[in-house]
Amino acid sequence: MLNALFSSRSFKHGVHPPDFKALTSGLPIRRLPFADKLIVPLSQHTGKPSIPLVKPGQEVVRGEPIAEADGFFSVPQHAPATGRIENIRLMPSARGPKIESIILQVYGGSTQQEMYEYRHDVDAMNTDEIIQAVQNSGMVGLGGAAFPTHVKMKPPPEHRVDTLVANGCECEPYLTCDHRIMLEQPDRLIKGIRLFMRALGVERAVIGVEDNKMDAVRVIQKHLEPNDTISVMDVPTKYPQGAEKMLIQSVLGRRVPPGQLPSSVGVGVFNVGTLAQSGELLPLGRGVIERVVTVSGPGVERPGNYLVPVGTPVRFLLEHAGTTADAKEVILGGPMMGMTVSALDVPVTKAMSGMVVFEHDQENHQGPELPCIRCGYCLSACPMQLNPSMLGMLATSSDYETMASDYHLNDCFECGSCTYVCPSNIPLVQYFRIAKSVNRDMAAKA
Repeated sequence: MLNALFSSRSFKHGVHPPDFKALTSGLPIRRLPFADKLIVPLSQHTGKPSIPLVKPGQEVVRGEPIAEADGFFSVPQHAPATGRIENIRLMPSARGPKIESIILQVYGGSTQQEMYEYRHDVDAMNTDEIIQAVQNSGMVGLGGAAFPTHVKMKPPPEHRVDTLVANGCECEPYLTCDHRIMLEQPDRLIKGIRLFMRALGVERAVIGVEDNKMDAVRVIQKHLEPNDTISVMDVPTKYPQGAEKMLIQSVLGRRVPPGQLPSSVGVGVFNVGTLAQSGELLPLGRGVIERVVTVSGPGVERPGNYLVPVGTPVRFLLEHAGTTADAKEVILGGPMMGMTVSALDVPVTKAMSGMVVFEHDQENHQGPELPCIRCGYCLSACPMQLNPSMLGMLATSSDYETMASDYHLNDCFECGSCTYVCPSNIPLVQYFRIAKSVNRDMAAKA
């Protein structure tokens, strides 16, 4: 029944929640003022944490490297503002555990002009030089995954990538930062795509955009040359269309096998925000020190897309955007895959694409958990065609090993579609996250 609602030029299953994007999609990106103090975690990415290059008391200028990469599977960090290093110590994070962080006292009287740069002739750079420049910039997946971008640009030697896919779907409700980037920075986006195409050695790129953002499709098309090797394709609006495996299937008709990466089917997928920032930063030799963040939801007085320095406390951002008297729940990311934050003093990181504020629990939760009624809605919704009902029952009995060995738990990318359609309000995706965590701990001990 769900499938009949969607076009055949897409993946099977999925859901179509209200998008609530009109709150911010028409508002231009605005720069957020600098907080008095910024907190820069040394682990804002998948992989090894960065190694500090600075000491307490040291003065730094905006854009200066303050932490270096610890090997290939790591990225450096840069000063988001001109100021003085106050301390380097463990600080709270949105994910729970405290993370070693650099605390920067911002100089209020500074113009905060970005003066630290090493310009490159990007047209003369070879593949390895482009990939190294991407790592030097500290770039990670700005769509939320925070996987080091330069690692994705160097697929395994047995995989030959022939197509770059730029992910402009932004299927999460409320979030519109990628939409605004495509509308306001198409030249940077195209420049970033061409650089990444050269590094990957591909002659074809496709920008996938959901068909509720046709204004972005038209803007991008105007910036493409006749017979360009870059094309833009609108795909049906459906969640989770922005998941890379789903998008590949929609725009190229290729299915990534379970447990495999996109490179196994000849594809490299990058978020449009990642590509646009790379198009801007690489020629200047600069690092990632800010990102666009959507602040939205019924609990926000001044919703919008804000250009936010990395390390800005969430509390400062919310104070600037304003919250209603009834604001109760803050979710970092979108409501489908994001996480509720319990402390507002955690910092904005490179991976934080949005913040949604609800006024009361009923806006994001449907009620108390009830027993499974075997309705099968979760099977019809799962884009990976798993059996969330059975996985949920195994989770309640703590049979995590069977979940992974017999029911493909690790193929779940935690999109939350099953939880969204469950009439019994069973928090299936939370069960799956716990199961994965337990299995990882058991594997590590073994």
